[in-house]
Amino acid sequence: MGLILWIIAVILVVSGIVSLFRGQMIWGAALIVLGLLVGPGGVSLFT
Repeated sequence: MGLILWIIAVILVVSGIVSLFRGQMIWGAALIVLGLLVGPGGVSLFT
């Protein structure tokens, strides 16, 4: 389960960074924060 959460977190953070470079600041920041919350290394929502 931890590996799946880590993969989802990486995808969310990378998507957020790409959104920031495209000029979508709010959406990019939201994706990065969501990725950090889901990730097993951060404050996980599922534990």
